[in-house]
Amino acid sequence: MASLDDALARIDHNLDGALKRLFGLLEIRSISADPAYKAECARAAQWLVDELNGLGFDASVRPTAGHSMVVAHARAQRADAPHVLFYGHYDVQPADPLELWETDPFAPRMVDAPEGRRIVARGAADDKGQLMTFVEACRAFMETGGLPCHVTLLFEGEEECGSPSLPAFLAANKADLSADLAMLCDTNMWNRKTPMITTMLRGLALEEVVIRAASRDLHSGLFGGAARNPIHVLAKIVADLHDVNGAITLPGFYDGVPELPQEVAAQWRALDFDEAQFLGDVGLSQPAGERGRSILELIWARPTCDVNGIVGGYTGAGSKTVLPAQASAKFSFRMVGAQDPEAVLASFRAFVEARLPPDCEAEFIRHGASPALTLPFASEPLSRARRALADEWGVEPVLGGSGGSIPIVGEIKRDLGMDALMVGFGLDDDRIHSPNEKYELSSFHKGTRSWARILAALAG
Repeated sequence: MASLDDALARIDHNLDGALKRLFGLLEIRSISADPAYKAECARAAQWLVDELNGLGFDASVRPTAGHSMVVAHARAQRADAPHVLFYGHYDVQPADPLELWETDPFAPRMVDAPEGRRIVARGAADDKGQLMTFVEACRAFMETGGLPCHVTLLFEGEEECGSPSLPAFLAANKADLSADLAMLCDTNMWNRKTPMITTMLRGLALEEVVIRAASRDLHSGLFGGAARNPIHVLAKIVADLHDVNGAITLPGFYDGVPELPQEVAAQWRALDFDEAQFLGDVGLSQPAGERGRSILELIWARPTCDVNGIVGGYTGAGSKTVLPAQASAKFSFRMVGAQDPEAVLASFRAFVEARLPPDCEAEFIRHGASPALTLPFASEPLSRARRALADEWGVEPVLGGSGGSIPIVGEIKRDLGMDALMVGFGLDDDRIHSPNEKYELSSFHKGTRSWARILAALAG
């Protein structure tokens, strides 16, 4: 059986070959959103299958209604080893605007920079470079004696266009994809020298509200002061959603919202995070939200209620003295912990209806809802991954959160019943989805070594 030291030495020895393989994948224009590149997406899936089969996996292309999935299995030498499912995606964003790229986005190149060498190409960080760190970690073990864990790989070809085929695929292949733990790499480090385990993802509920009053738009000179104005009604509802301290006033909204464990709160306070710069970079100076909470807490670990758009009356050039017949707004709720999206939306609708004056009615238009996800801080896989990352990087990893959502994590939890260990090696300045996307060579090399350590740690 391979030792961890043997695998790490093989990763170092294989680095040039690993980069050559990564460049081969980066050259494929697997843009899932553009039908013109359907053949290139199929080519990327087949490239991965050929590579994995050559490595010793049992890999196959799995057709869907859209772009194909890649599924691969490999057994550990030890029959009682844990079983992990690793997810990544081989599709990429369009490279437009092409004129802002310094070179061809699908001609990967190595560039020297003050911080170190970096790989520049579309998909370098999102997600081909990240995906290949895990594949190369598996290669090192398989070339030196065998995997420490049973491994199933799921590589998707539609992540960048909304994963339309994923839910049905997971439901139809539940038995084939079942494992003890899921692992994902589509996340970032805290900084170039500090790894991060993303332990929390906020959930999301989206609701549109239309307030209607009169049967038609009215002249404000003839009806102003006598007729109900839906914009006024909607504005009052929006204003009532927060109290003077920034707390959200929906009844029951904070049910299931946990306080941070003391250890995590202390770690966040000790991070080199400049709150003034974070806001200053976007032209702001004072934090909003719940008073007394740090910005990291507000964006990672606290729920929100926001208005994302509001429309009513005349919005063209100049003025028009009109009382609109209706006004509408789009709301989003970011949720944490055990908050129930359905309960939040029900409370919101009741809140709106309770504030409707005579002659007004509300229509509610749902735009989706998904719960928050948290990897238990006391879980054994998290503890083992923390130790493995600390051994590789020489510092304790940050146990961070994400203000946004990663839909696949929720799909895996709901359909496959697995928690997800989210460890990625991207950086905030990797320019994903933008021209001149890059991935640090240190992220690729030490990311590969990190996955080897995590696999060994999970196997005990």
